[in-house]
Amino acid sequence: MSAEVQLKRTPLYECHRRLDARLVEFGGWEMPVQYDGIIAEHNAVRKDCGIFDISHMGEVRVSGPQSLAFLNHLLTNDLTKLSVGQGQYNLMCNERGGTVDDLYAYRIGEQEYLLIINASRIEADVPHIQKVAALKPFPSSELEITNCSNDAGAIAVQGPRSAAVMEALLPGIATEVKRNRIVWKSLAGQKVLVARTGYTGEDGFEMVIPAETTAAVWELLLQQNVKPCGLGARDTLRTEMCYPLYGHELDEETSPIEAALSKFVALDKPAFVGKEHLQRHTLSGRSKTLVAFRMNGRSAPPRPHYPLVAAGHVVGEVTSGTQSPSLGVGIGMGYVSPACEASGQMLEVEIRGKRFPATIAAKPIYRKNG
Repeated sequence: MSAEVQLKRTPLYECHRRLDARLVEFGGWEMPVQYDGIIAEHNAVRKDCGIFDISHMGEVRVSGPQSLAFLNHLLTNDLTKLSVGQGQYNLMCNERGGTVDDLYAYRIGEQEYLLIINASRIEADVPHIQKVAALKPFPSSELEITNCSNDAGAIAVQGPRSAAVMEALLPGIATEVKRNRIVWKSLAGQKVLVARTGYTGEDGFEMVIPAETTAAVWELLLQQNVKPCGLGARDTLRTEMCYPLYGHELDEETSPIEAALSKFVALDKPAFVGKEHLQRHTLSGRSKTLVAFRMNGRSAPPRPHYPLVAAGHVVGEVTSGTQSPSLGVGIGMGYVSPACEASGQMLEVEIRGKRFPATIAAKPIYRKNG
């Protein structure tokens, strides 16, 4: 690590050092990219159980009598559908319909919500949230916005055995917490939030834990014979499932409609930030659209910014690409012109000056039974 760059460290930094993790910079944080190797860690999540340090991600609490009205104005999905204890994937847009961030919103009380935001976007998201609250305006006496990112750690437990692992720590949790649910529990002498969402395509749980207790919970999980996993496996797993990553598939110039995330945009709800532009993209069409693809035969792995070619013409570029450990072929996602988005359509990926055939694939690319 460069001495000139002051990277932030999670509460699990020393745990990663003890496990001989390879550490890299990610979104301003010093994070493990791998321990035993990306393929071994990827396969552990697909077949057994892996754990991830996700403490770098941000947490913002929104509470007060106006919290629901504010969040429904700020975010694209319809939060009126959430009961206490439920969570929902969401997009946060600017006035142009570009994506400021993608996030999870959990309703943790009658008038209290928790937003889990991307690590690289904390410094952009919090001012944006505060600006929207001021512009509406929502009275400060009825709306409280708290950035608690520095107070919490977080761990993801992912894989087919994740429910059994969590049961060993919190008996009954697998029955109590269904998918997209969240509950308060007591663990290692502290109150923790336990959710069941996931970013890997497997069953999985996430725990938001007081920072000072995170290492103790990590050690309890390691006692359950799970494999610690880094950012490398997290990326291959999410790419197989076609889950977007901010800075790759999403940015402030790209709308959720272009990113093929329209099912998370509730255009039937009252005005929200970016709605007018999102309606225009829906009704009048998009200049680009996100597709998944699978390489046909052997090639070097596709990587971000590689050109995508159809009928001899460059029609877009790769946003995420990798060699799929589960499928044994190159896979990826990328933006192309809408005329090229049909599943089964042939593409070429330009890799180091040569073009290799690929096929646009239905999402997700990896399917457990197919």
